[in-house]
Amino acid sequence: MRHDQMRNSPEADRRAVLRLLGGGAVLAATGAAAEVLAACSSGGGVAPGGAASGATNAAPATSAPLPPETYDPSRGYWMQGNFAPVLQETDATTLEITGAIPPALAGVFVRNGSNPAMGDSTHWFLGDGMVHGVRLEGGKAVWYRNRWVATSMLKRTNGLTGGPPGQGTNQSNVSAFLHAGKLLTSGEVGFPYRIDPKDLSTVGVYDFDGRLTTSMTAHPKIDPVTGKLHFFGYGFAPPFLTYHVADASGRLERSETVPVKGATMIHDFAITDREAIFWEGPVLFDIQGAVRMVKGEKGAFPFRWDPSYGSRLGILPFDQPGSAVEWIEMDPCYVFHGVNAHRDGDRIVVDVCRIPEVFSEKGDLLPSAVHRWTVSGPPGQRRIADEQRSDVQMDLPGIDRRFAGRPYRHAWFAMIDHDTPFPFMMGGVYRLDASTGAADMWDPKGRERAGEAVFVPGGDGEGEGWVMTYSYDRARDKSDLVIFDALAMAKGPIARVHLPVRVPFGFHGTWVPA
Repeated sequence: MRHDQMRNSPEADRRAVLRLLGGGAVLAATGAAAEVLAACSSGGGVAPGGAASGATNAAPATSAPLPPETYDPSRGYWMQGNFAPVLQETDATTLEITGAIPPALAGVFVRNGSNPAMGDSTHWFLGDGMVHGVRLEGGKAVWYRNRWVATSMLKRTNGLTGGPPGQGTNQSNVSAFLHAGKLLTSGEVGFPYRIDPKDLSTVGVYDFDGRLTTSMTAHPKIDPVTGKLHFFGYGFAPPFLTYHVADASGRLERSETVPVKGATMIHDFAITDREAIFWEGPVLFDIQGAVRMVKGEKGAFPFRWDPSYGSRLGILPFDQPGSAVEWIEMDPCYVFHGVNAHRDGDRIVVDVCRIPEVFSEKGDLLPSAVHRWTVSGPPGQRRIADEQRSDVQMDLPGIDRRFAGRPYRHAWFAMIDHDTPFPFMMGGVYRLDASTGAADMWDPKGRERAGEAVFVPGGDGEGEGWVMTYSYDRARDKSDLVIFDALAMAKGPIARVHLPVRVPFGFHGTWVPA
């Protein structure tokens, strides 16, 4: 038996979303504020928003018959199946477990994602942030909770409302990460929000004691030796790209403008032990897409693919100003997510999930594959060699973060399932050995669909520990927290925590040790 306490879904503030996504200072900077305001007043609204070895023989979450997987192309894929939002906040303290949770796992697994409180959004990326968490302790699952991130774009009982675009006015819907003892969530633009891991409630906007003045994107990197937090933010108006560093205590100690040609979508980056690595693809801010988004058109997005802009890799040494960045041209492509980067003598190795193009006539999110970029040559004469590392389509990489920016072997990915009517669909979890190319995977063959796998250390060696993710069980229309031996994916989950609700497909998470 499970005991669940459902709380009413809060109403989201439509006008706050319009101000963030379509109007205000950002669009004024592009000379388009009048056009967007006209769209708002016209009555159009928007709701806020290598080869693998081995196959698992582990029992699935349930043996019940699978319902047919249907897709309506007239509706956004993000409103269907397990992409669709949940409309309640849930507390569950009696949770059924299959298998055995390792007693050493003590803490909270937290994952963020886009979940529009109004029940609809114009794009998967544009819903309100919602964190889902399971607390583990003493071999037990103490609780499951989900909570909307109480941003100023979410109308809640505490009276928060919308404000000027940027800073605290963002959906904080992409990532969750831990630094200097603080659990933070971040979106694509704006400031992060601080979350209390005890109950997943929102503490408030986090601006590094007023030192942060530009946006923070969703993929900061923590140097495992220095403890420093490296991150960046991009903007729709100058400065288009700013690089930041916070020390191990969380004090923001450096902010540098990095020169780029225009307003592009730069979602992720990488570090080595001595430099920051940026990549810029031809995904440009699109005012017409912003206008359509404000009108509430399905699939509208404020960026567009323009291969004439080109793609480049930027190298910025930690001890140099932002203006010292060296940009190296490469073939047009896009990368949402890097895997890791490191130095190999005088060469720089960067592993990424490379996509041929996005937000184009060919589709919204095309399949991605793991590539290795090897940068060689002296500064000013560097060149890039591009090698595809696997034929398997996958993304949402995770590593043993104790090896961030250093030579590494193991990475875990969410597999992309092509045997589905959806234009984009999750699959199992794939582990790739970056040194040898060997791999193993957990492939539930469409019965379950997982997401990003987060590594949790359980020993001193790389990969010694566990990975965990939320997996959607199609047969019972609910989700499990599934836990694996990180280096034995093909054996299947060693434990499952059966949740009383669905956890919609989302983005990025972290482990918060007790």
